[in-house]
Amino acid sequence: MSKPIYIINGPNLNLLGTREPEIYGSQTLADIETMCVDTAEENGLSVNFSQSNIEGELVDKIQEAGQKGAAILINPAAYTHTSVALYDAIKAVEIPCIEVHLSQPAARESFRRRSFVSEASMGTISGFGSKSYLLGLQAAIDLLKS
Repeated sequence: MSKPIYIINGPNLNLLGTREPEIYGSQTLADIETMCVDTAEENGLSVNFSQSNIEGELVDKIQEAGQKGAAILINPAAYTHTSVALYDAIKAVEIPCIEVHLSQPAARESFRRRSFVSEASMGTISGFGSKSYLLGLQAAIDLLKS
């Protein structure tokens, strides 16, 4: 089997389904994981899906992906706007990284308009709810197949 696509989720995403559903929707992170696993399997691939509220654990996961993974799909959540550590970790790995967001950060509070992660990623998909993950995953699959 080929290397998995790492899907890495940041702080508070474990609360999806109950946290501000008017912004983030009613699906849980487990629902999104199931969608991603199914899509990857349909394409002959696998995923390594994780979530942490701790910045250092996310850095560790990015570094692990750089050694064991084919690509990274990351929703850094609040760390999007604050984490130079995530930026540095993504820049240090030599696999594609795609940033995803459920909401559209640019249409929200002004402090959400800067993304350190975007500056290190190949691209960003945002504003499509849970479909942002599927669009990002499809982009990663297309990159791996090309």
